[in-house]
Amino acid sequence: MSKNIKWAAGIVAALIIVAVVVVYPKLVVNLPDDGADAKPFTFKDTRGHRYTEMFIIGGNAITKDLKANVYNTWGLNGGDTTGDSAPQALLDKIDVKELAKQFHSLAVYKNGPRLWTLDWIEVEMGKELDFGGMKARWVNWLDMKRISTKPGEAAYKNITVGRHTRFGFDVGKQVFILEDPDGNPWVMKSCSLITHPDQKFDELGTLGSRLTLPAGWTFRAPVLEQDLILTPDKDGVAHITQDDFGNTYDRAGGPYSNFKP
Repeated sequence: MSKNIKWAAGIVAALIIVAVVVVYPKLVVNLPDDGADAKPFTFKDTRGHRYTEMFIIGGNAITKDLKANVYNTWGLNGGDTTGDSAPQALLDKIDVKELAKQFHSLAVYKNGPRLWTLDWIEVEMGKELDFGGMKARWVNWLDMKRISTKPGEAAYKNITVGRHTRFGFDVGKQVFILEDPDGNPWVMKSCSLITHPDQKFDELGTLGSRLTLPAGWTFRAPVLEQDLILTPDKDGVAHITQDDFGNTYDRAGGPYSNFKP
């Protein structure tokens, strides 16, 4: 073997070592199990109240097999008395790049502010973290293989989440429903104020006229004739989607609700 070939082989070996030792740990991150000791919480009279979710994103950035731990502010930051668990003053201080370094994650994403469109919540919540002064508790994991955090990327896609929840909508209340081409209803649980901060709760009934619905999708806003309860399936798996305004919906019907609305 010539000296040049040996030299080149040595350079390649050194680069591989650098990649394994330095680069790989930054591209492959295992998330902590912050839901291991989750405990049940119940929140009532949540309709129209404001909150934010924080995503800590891990997984394999090389293969794009990504997953997020999701933390919710509800019940914290004074929200149990003010109806706003994500005050703008706290949101404005959040630096997601610094938080990603702090939590040794691939990225951190601020998913809010949002408004609840449901009436009560039963949820298992895990570890509480401090996001630059705003507190939030672990509520679920999120499969991010098919989506990104760019606005509109999740619109009208079937996204899988793992959680233990019951979301309640009271009889006599209006609900906001997307129906996909297969006839599956998706019930709005939160109204996004991220890219459309001018959205108003009392105007959601006419949202369908402002959406850019794909072929076969429809929007309706009925008043419930009985209580509606949304749940994951028996394995704790739920399915969500969003519209092009970033509002979030849970799949209903079958194992996902007490009746098909």
